Amino acid sequence: MIFQNQIFRAAPRRWAGLCLIGAGIVAGILVPPPAPGPAAGPLVRGEIQHFLLLGNPQPVPDASFTDARGKVVRLARFRGKVVLLNFWATWCAPCRREMPALDRLQETLGGPRFEVVALSLDRSGLKAVRPYFQEIGLKTLAVYLDPRGKVQRIFNITRFPTTVLIDARGFEVGRVEGPAEWMAPEARALVRFFMDQPS
Repeated sequence: MIFQNQIFRAAPRRWAGLCLIGAGIVAGILVPPPAPGPAAGPLVRGEIQHFLLLGNPQPVPDASFTDARGKVVRLARFRGKVVLLNFWATWCAPCRREMPALDRLQETLGGPRFEVVALSLDRSGLKAVRPYFQEIGLKTLAVYLDPRGKVQRIFNITRFPTTVLIDARGFEVGRVEGPAEWMAPEARALVRFFMDQPS
């Protein structure tokens, strides 16, 4: 009798435990996991699948270069904007294919929150860049020049084109070596993701 009483006393506890386990399984089946939000980060796929996101974004140095009038421009001037800093040259065939998309991206998203900074590394500077812009029909991009490769060395650029994405705080969040189709939906989504982050 004592043994039977112990069984009956333990049974309710066992049934309660089984009910809790069953409820957990049902909840897991019926309630889907939460959708990834902004904390999950941007998606890197398709035309920008080779874009390398940094796990630990780093502040960029306040490098300087010149514009078409020979005026010194500092990267700090763009603080508060997301910046797509593109290193290119007129003699670079992949750059030639990429530049029209960068021009259209600037036309589409450029403004108070975003800027494409296409930095030419041509040693002859404006003499090479101005006719090149006219030849391939670039209408929106501003001319920026780094003929001595100073900014190139600061950013450790060894392949052309290379594009560095800088957030509104002035931190490098990632880069891609080689050309990318910057007007592809996934590329614009990447840029917009950082445009939507608090500065």
